[in-house]
Formats: sequence, structure tokens, C-alpha cells
Amino acid sequence: MRKFLAAIALPAAMAAATAVSVSSPAWAQNMFAPAIKVNDQVITGFELEQRAQMLTLFNAPGDPQKLAREQLIEDRLKLDAAETIGVVLENAEVEAGMEEFAGRADMSAEEFTRALEGAGVAQQSFRDFVRAGLAWREVVGARFAPRVSVDQTDIERARAALGSGSGGVRVLLSELIMPLQPGQEQAIQDRATRISELDSVAAFSAQARQYSAAPSAQRGGRMDWMPITNLPPQLRPIILGLGPGEVSDPLPIPDAIALFQLRDIEETNAPDREYAAIEYAAYYISGGRSEQALARAKQVENNTDVCDDLYGIAKDQPPEVLERGSRAPDEIPQDIAIELAKLDPGEVSTALTRSNGQTLVLLMLCGRTPELEGEGPSNEELGVMIRNQRIDSFADGYLEQLRAEARIVDLE
Repeated sequence: MRKFLAAIALPAAMAAATAVSVSSPAWAQNMFAPAIKVNDQVITGFELEQRAQMLTLFNAPGDPQKLAREQLIEDRLKLDAAETIGVVLENAEVEAGMEEFAGRADMSAEEFTRALEGAGVAQQSFRDFVRAGLAWREVVGARFAPRVSVDQTDIERARAALGSGSGGVRVLLSELIMPLQPGQEQAIQDRATRISELDSVAAFSAQARQYSAAPSAQRGGRMDWMPITNLPPQLRPIILGLGPGEVSDPLPIPDAIALFQLRDIEETNAPDREYAAIEYAAYYISGGRSEQALARAKQVENNTDVCDDLYGIAKDQPPEVLERGSRAPDEIPQDIAIELAKLDPGEVSTALTRSNGQTLVLLMLCGRTPELEGEGPSNEELGVMIRNQRIDSFADGYLEQLRAEARIVDLE
């Protein structure tokens, strides 16, 4: 959001560019034509351009055009689901949602909308963005909130995961990451569901060798011992809820489904460190997992020891090929957070891709910033955190199901 505020400091040039482009009748005819059909709803070219522009202003990672397509498809699915259960949003509710979103930038909805319009994004585009989010919130609350409960055992496990007390916890996991291939989403989801019912380490390892796209597939998905606090906060309660040999429910991550098997768990004498921030860098290489892209990644890895070295690698290339930042653990995309959990500072992972597998991600851990010691969250706060994480997990799975069942047709 801070980078968005910097971006809107130059609205005049962007608005002028937009004004020139929309003045052509041919442009208007093409842009308002249907571009994608999602079940019985359409997405226009104008909506795609508006969302891409908004994502650019928000400095969203990745290709804004591709991300706009994915978000708008999901918005249609969310609105369909809301309509199915009778959710109707009043104008006052949408306006309150716009105020809430704008408040994150310390602005009123009116100020925020003016800033967007100055950068070429119409008020209606912002309204539609907020409306879809609010509708989905209602769906998730109605569908999953009654099914989620948190007891004292859950809270005790979560507190152990946060590293409070005299000792720590470390876990021994196996992983299985299956990319969602176009046209095979439902088959992959069904396979993931079957694998999640396994309780044998040998059986899970066999499935990982056959289906996992992670480098650990050659080892049957086996990972080394790691402190529980290395894992993403959203994943910790899920892992701590497993017994040895049990497998997690399928977890949606960008472009893939992940499963984890707990092989062992043990307490340690030293308390685990909780981290306030994790700094990492992502260098994007075109070509996905092709031999050429992997060879380039290996070359980069051999010529870098620390994150600062990547600036020299990315010199004279477009700025979007290198992303570096420091984020709180719960703000990091889950697939990236899972890979970072396996790394020490200066180490590299090439397990991830973006742009539907067309871009290889060379991920490097720069460092972890420990939290200052304190009393930690209360039992009530932990209960809310666990409940929200479980609801989010259900919601992500439901959205993947809706997408797998939907009729999505590109009309351009």
C-alpha cells in the first residue's frame, strides 16, 4: 500500500495516457466486448485492463495481466456462490467495505477513489473489487464458520508452535506438491484427496516419487528436521494437529496442491525462535522448468552467495525480474514460505514457478529477524488465529472446487 501511495503521486501522466487511449471508438468497442466467459457470466476486456491497472498500482507481485485474469475469474465464481445461498449486499455495505479498504492507506473512500481515478481506474472497478470480496466473506462465514471449533488442546499446540515456554518443537515432514495442470484440476484434486487418507510413510513416499514436482520427490518427499517456527504460521496448527504417519488435507497453493505427512515430532530443550520478519529475494527466469531456464538458475546460484549479489545479476534487465523485500511471516505467499522454511540465509530454491509454469523462480533467503521477547498472544487471540486459519483453509479448498467445476472459456 505504501508503494501504491507513491505510484499515485504521478496521476496526471497516467490519466493523460488513459484519456488518449479511450478516445478511440474502435478501442471502446473492443475493450467492452466479452473476453472470458465463466459459467453464464462474462468478463470484458475493459474489466481486465482496469484490474491489471489497479494491481500495478498496488504493486502486486507477478504479471498484472495474468493476475487480473485469475482474480476476475475467481470474483465471478465467488459471486455465483453468493447468489446460490441468497447473499444480497446493500449499497451501504459495499460503501462501508470501500471505506475499510481505503482506511488501510489512511485515506477515506472518497480520497482513495479520487487517487485511483487519477491513475486511470474507474470507481466502479474499485467497487466491483470490494463487492466480490464482501460477498465471498459472507459465503465463507455461512458455509464454514459453523463447522470450525477450537478447543484447549488446539490452543496448547498453537502455543507450543509459537515457541513459548521453556522448550521448543521440531518436526520431521514429507511433502508432495502437485501442479494444477490445465484441464486436469479435478483429477488432481481427487488424487490429492486419496493421498490425504494414507497413513503409511512408505505409501506416501511412493506417491511423492510418482507425482510430486518438488525436488524432494527423489527422496520420497522426505524433508529434514526443522523447528516448527520455520513453517508458515498458517501451516503450523495443521501440522501440529497430525499424528505420526497422518497426512494433511490437500492445501491449495499458487498453481498447485500441497500435502504434508508428519513422520515424527519432538520437543527440544531450547525454545524455538519466533520471527518478526523474513527477508528474501526472488529472481524470475523465463522458460519455466526447461533445461535452459534451470541451467540459467544454476549459473546464477553458482555466482551468488548473498541476496545483494542478485542486484548485479539483474543489472540492465527489467526491474520486475528481481523482487526483494522483508515481510512478516503471515504476509508471505504460502508456497514461498514453505520453501523458505527449508533454507538457511544465502541458500537457494528453484522449486517454484509462476505464470502457469512459464517462469522459474530462483528464491533466496536473505535472513530472518527474531521477534523481541514478550508475553505472546493470549489464549483468546490464539483461538481466533486458529479458527481463522482453519476457515481460510476450507475457503481456499472450496474455491479450488468451484474453479474445477466451472466452465471457463476464453473468447478472444
